[in-house]
Amino acid sequence: MSIHLNELDDAPGRMVWYRCWDTHITHEKSYLARLAYVHKNPAKHLDVEPENYPFCSAHWFMTLADRSFYETVMSFKVDRVNVIDDF
Repeated sequence: MSIHLNELDDAPGRMVWYRCWDTHITHEKSYLARLAYVHKNPAKHLDVEPENYPFCSAHWFMTLADRSFYETVMSFKVDRVNVIDDF
């Protein structure tokens, strides 16, 4: 599919998602910390409460996830999550 889209744009070999890669998470706490990181990230970069940022799932997570699961995830500190972040 990507080869075809690049042909349509006359951009052979273009890489769009060049800063993304798969990670094999082997521990539940690693998963939960990264999930918290995703939901807290707008506050870090945009000085906005994540649940008020329209392009983040934080509002959905806060209002629809099981309350105990939400509280567990959001209790994780994210300042030590090792995620490359150029922003």
